[in-house]
Formats: sequence, C-alpha cells, structure tokens
Amino acid sequence: MTKKHKKEDIEKELAEEIENEAVLEEIVDAEIDELAVLQEKLDEMENKYLKAHAEMQNNQRRANEERQTLLKYRSQDMARKILPGLDNLERALAVEGLSEDVKKGLEMTLDSLQNALKEEGVTEVAVDGEFDPNFHMSVQTVPADDTHPADTIAQVLQKGYQLHERNLRPAMVAIYQ
Repeated sequence: MTKKHKKEDIEKELAEEIENEAVLEEIVDAEIDELAVLQEKLDEMENKYLKAHAEMQNNQRRANEERQTLLKYRSQDMARKILPGLDNLERALAVEGLSEDVKKGLEMTLDSLQNALKEEGVTEVAVDGEFDPNFHMSVQTVPADDTHPADTIAQVLQKGYQLHERNLRPAMVAIYQ
C-alpha cells in the first residue's frame, strides 16, 4: 500500500468513525429524551400515588375521630331525657312528710340513676363562685352587697349537667347583680 492509499483508508475510517459517532450520539440523545419523558411520567405517577395515599390516611384518621366522638357521646340523648326524671326524684325527696321507706326507695333510685350517668361520663356543672355563661343560665338576679360581689351565683334553681366536656344542660341560677 502506498501512502496515498493509507491516507485514503485512514480518512475513510475516520469518516466512518465520525459518522458512527454522530449516529451513536443521535441514538443516545433519543434515549436520553425518552428517559427524561419516562422519568417525568414516573414522577407524576409517584406524586399521584403519594396524594392518594395521604388522602386515604386522612380519611381513615377522620373516620376514626368520628367513631371515637360517637362512642364518647353515645349516651348524650338518653342522658338529656333522663335529667328531668332525676330532677323530679330530687324534688320528691325534698318534700316533707315522706315515710322512711318511701324516702329510702327514692334515695336508692336517685343514687342508681346518678351512678349510671356518672359511668357514662355525665357530671354536674360546678355552681360555686363566678357565673359562667358557658355553663350557667341566669334566670333571676339578686342585688349584690359587700359580702356577695356581682356576677357570682346566689342560688341554684336547677342543676346543670355535662357529658365529658360537652354541655348537656346549663345550670339555672340566680346571680348577684
């Protein structure tokens, strides 16, 4: 082979290599573009999955909270219906002239009702001290004096009750004004 042929062969090989590199570069660029598109789709699907998963967890949490609230306050309606009977038993016990047997029977009935309500979380509203409109309903006013400051409870006319922290019935009170 002559120098001319060698040079031509080298140039040919070089041209083929350059052409092969260009083709490979095009293939690599196409693969990179396709990979970028697939990565974008993957990211989008992953975001959708994470959002759906978070939404599902939130729904489960809300359902559990609602279930707990329903269980906690399940006896609310029944307690509201029993309270007038409880008041009537207390009024009956306040009547003078009852025989000891009747009085004992009324006390036992009252105690059993109070215990049943207590087991369900029903408690009396505190009525000592300051008037609180969240727990007390003022139905009368009494003039305040030096020993009884204004906005304090003078007398309880009807007991109030709450179920856990929820008010079932405010205490009806007379307050000093």
